[in-house]
Amino acid sequence: QVQLVESGGGLVQAGGSLRLSCAASGRTFSNYAMGWFRQASGKEREFVAVITWNHGNTYYADSVKGRFTISRDNAKNTVYLQMNSLKPEDTAIYYCAARTRGAATAMIDYDYWGQGTQVTVFS
Repeated sequence: QVQLVESGGGLVQAGGSLRLSCAASGRTFSNYAMGWFRQASGKEREFVAVITWNHGNTYYADSVKGRFTISRDNAKNTVYLQMNSLKPEDTAIYYCAARTRGAATAMIDYDYWGQGTQVTVFS
């Protein structure tokens, strides 16, 4: 059974930074793409970033480009989301997701999801 466990969320002042982690277990993720999504209160879940597992190609939502960086450690089966210059509008529950093919930005394209971690940015 595939498991994704996020950590690293918390409360941070605007302009600050946080690093989220997503630990994957249950199978070999050498051919998986790993994505981050977020869902703010009262809004739909939206794409944030994705990284392919083997080549490390990355894609970002325009709203986070230049501020967030997705990376992975294949040996640890872990994906990270470094979030800098945080804004109050980044406040949301952040979810890690995995899919068995290349990079994608739509929720429906992902096979596995974590439970989410709360990020709150105050001004």
